[in-house]
Amino acid sequence: MRIAAPLALLATLVAPPIALLGLAAGARAQGLERGAQEGASRGEEMAGPLGAIVGGAIGAAVGTANGILGVDRRERFRIYARGERRPSIALAGPVRVGTVLPEDGIVYYDVPREFALPDYSYTIVNDHPVLVDPRSRRIVEVID
Repeated sequence: MRIAAPLALLATLVAPPIALLGLAAGARAQGLERGAQEGASRGEEMAGPLGAIVGGAIGAAVGTANGILGVDRRERFRIYARGERRPSIALAGPVRVGTVLPEDGIVYYDVPREFALPDYSYTIVNDHPVLVDPRSRRIVEVID
């Protein structure tokens, strides 16, 4: 019966972050994966296996919220993209993650190596730099 209390505590701590993961899993998988790895590593250092489980779940949720670039590189990328003075494409409606861009009329640019995102391109839509999956033309992150 001594095991029941720690398991109940684990279920209480892990269930809310896991629920958050289900809501955001499709939108920003790379940020989620990186956040989960970093959270699990830090949690394990601080609290062993239980810390790794909780830290991984919370880190994944935070990684998803921070997007593909993360908080630390987001502002640098925004400054870089604005400095390039690329022409903006005008699209009707708001610019958001998941929007599929038209096949014609959009120029995609390489993301500089310093950002370590070789699978993505960027363009400017309605004056917002956006990261795009070039295979699907889907916006994966809007840089505000």
